[in-house]
Amino acid sequence: MKIIVDMNLSPRWCDYLKTAGLNAIHWVEIGKPDAKDSEIFLYAKNNDYMLLTHDLDFAVILAHTAMDSPSVIQLRTRDTLPEKHASKVIETIKKYHKELNNGAIVTIDLIQSRVRILPIKQ
Repeated sequence: MKIIVDMNLSPRWCDYLKTAGLNAIHWVEIGKPDAKDSEIFLYAKNNDYMLLTHDLDFAVILAHTAMDSPSVIQLRTRDTLPEKHASKVIETIKKYHKELNNGAIVTIDLIQSRVRILPIKQ
C-alpha cells in the first residue's frame, strides 16, 4: 500500500504511517509544491498510489471523471496534526485496506469513518 501525503498535511504524517508499516511519501518529495491537484491525482493514478488529504478536491475529481482510482483517504477534522489523529487514520486504513486496494474514498472524521467504493456512478 503506497500513500502520497498531500501538500495540505504535514510531512510528519509520513513518519507515523511508515512506523505502522505503510509506504508513505509526502508530495513535496516527488513533485512541485505548487502542483495542481489534477497533476497530483494523475501521478497517484499512474504510479499506483493512494492519496491522504484534508480537502475534497480529489473526491470531486473522482466524481466528475467516474475513475476507479486512485483511492483517497480524507481526514475531515480541523486539527490535522498526526500526533493527534495518526492512530485513528492508521486504524481506518488497515480496517478498509481491501476497499482501498480496489478503489475507494474513505472519509475519517472525529466520530466515524465512511467508505465509498469507486467508481462513483451518477
